[in-house]
Amino acid sequence: MKKVYTCFCTDVIHEGHLNIINEAKKYGDVYIGVLTDEAMIKFSRFPTLNFHDRLELVKGLDGVKDVLVQDEIMYDGIISKLKPDYVIHGDNWKVGPMKAVRDNVERLLSAYGGQIIDVPYTYNDNVKRIDAQLNEKLSMPEYRRKRLKQLIALRPIVKTIEVHSGLTGLIAEKTIVEHDGEFDQFDAMWVSSLCDSTAKGKPDIELVDMTSRFRTIDDVMEVTTKPIIFDGDTGGLTEHFVYTVRSLERMGVSAIIIEDKTGLKKNSLFGTEVEQTQDSIEHFCEKIAAGKKVQLTDDFMIIARIESLILDRGMDDALTRAAAYVKAGADGIMIHSRKKDPKEILTFCDLFRKTDKETPIVVVPSSFNSVTEAELAEHGVNIVIYANQLTRSAFPAMEQTAKDILKYHRAQEVDSRLMPIKDIISLIEEL
Repeated sequence: MKKVYTCFCTDVIHEGHLNIINEAKKYGDVYIGVLTDEAMIKFSRFPTLNFHDRLELVKGLDGVKDVLVQDEIMYDGIISKLKPDYVIHGDNWKVGPMKAVRDNVERLLSAYGGQIIDVPYTYNDNVKRIDAQLNEKLSMPEYRRKRLKQLIALRPIVKTIEVHSGLTGLIAEKTIVEHDGEFDQFDAMWVSSLCDSTAKGKPDIELVDMTSRFRTIDDVMEVTTKPIIFDGDTGGLTEHFVYTVRSLERMGVSAIIIEDKTGLKKNSLFGTEVEQTQDSIEHFCEKIAAGKKVQLTDDFMIIARIESLILDRGMDDALTRAAAYVKAGADGIMIHSRKKDPKEILTFCDLFRKTDKETPIVVVPSSFNSVTEAELAEHGVNIVIYANQLTRSAFPAMEQTAKDILKYHRAQEVDSRLMPIKDIISLIEEL
């Protein structure tokens, strides 16, 4: 019998998968690969079932010769090992990012005479309903809230992008790229105080109240499934902070980051150019401990942001504070710098990791943007946050468009650089 191979990355078997299997059986023995969690989250949604359960789900199907583990999106390892005569897949992989996978499979099979079988993709009301149910499950607070910790365990570094609206949330949710045979997407979303304030035309001084900021979270959560990290500024008064923690946890937010400053909040990148007061270690530890005390689950994370390097207080002060904040209960440490050279940040990470191997480290490479994710991971960083790039890229584009319309007294000159409205609408799914 000839060998027919297909790969599943699903939490539920529906008629589309059964159709693939039935077609495959016409050509020979059916072998099914199950994509690992690590591979799946590079280009698909986060699984609602763990890998073992997804493996057992496929093993229970009739007409399957064997079930294999596929640990890469590309099929090189599987095809080298199994040498299938046919690889069968829904024809949806003929377009979009998945076309790169099909092209790679075609090249591998052609080396020994294997063939691809493209089956018309099954997408009817029933399949659409199942997909919608999976997305709804992923967006539920109890599933979304714990996903950041799961990603830290699965990913070499968790890539996080700022969002400040439902539309930017959809960009973070749906943007997938293929480059040199590798797929990638953002893992999490950062609800930035700066970008949230800027979108509302307000200064970044904690002027926008929590009710308004929670509304932004609602807008993002309504159309996305990825975990959210919330920029909590200073956290405010300890008596208020505990209510913020409880509210965010109930909403399904995964983490809050608070900075160890007091008084009127100013953006950290001003450094010592404006008056900024760093909180005492004792008081900030009390705030962290109070927040941890009111949590109802172990899923939610309170991450302490250290401003010592921003305020030129030195490396020793930053490391002393990091150790104290972890002892007080902080689930992670964010270290920040306004220098363009990443050396200061990498030095902190190396020194911190000498005494603490486990506590997640978060960095925001806004100034030191030459450093790569791989370099950060080598120095023990777990989460990288691209904290304001979407806002900063949108503003000059919109401003130039406005100027050109005023200049030419019509919109024709700007049309070539505008995204078609139908492409924007296609991001938004209708019920």
